[in-house]
Amino acid sequence: MLEPKKQKFRKLFRGKMRGVSLRGNELSFGEYGLKALDRGWLTATQIEAARKAIAHYTKRGGKIWIRIFPSKPVTAKSAGVRMGGGKGEVKQFVAVVRPGRMIFELTGVSLGDAQKALNLAAAKLPFKTKFIEKEKI
Repeated sequence: MLEPKKQKFRKLFRGKMRGVSLRGNELSFGEYGLKALDRGWLTATQIEAARKAIAHYTKRGGKIWIRIFPSKPVTAKSAGVRMGGGKGEVKQFVAVVRPGRMIFELTGVSLGDAQKALNLAAAKLPFKTKFIEKEKI
């Protein structure tokens, strides 16, 4: 599971997810990519499930790049705890995803295999995504 090795602060505020992704919104490494069309939090387990779906379909052929990292801690208090008593413990880590952000990139497989693999990965994610292909010049 993806998780930061070290953090300056253990617990963070929830924050806002305004605007669109200004960086990480184009293909940089691979020939094919999966781009987010909605905003949301992507948990480390969701990223891993999508990565496994791609690796399984491509039979570990080609190369996969994960373009996001879950660096934001999310806290939760256990069920049945009354109000007060401070902020809960860190439950999981999430990546903040804004529209336009490239989530995965893939190369070394055919167009059909890439489309199918990234569609399987998209089914594991909690928001709409779009398959992107690098323009041939």
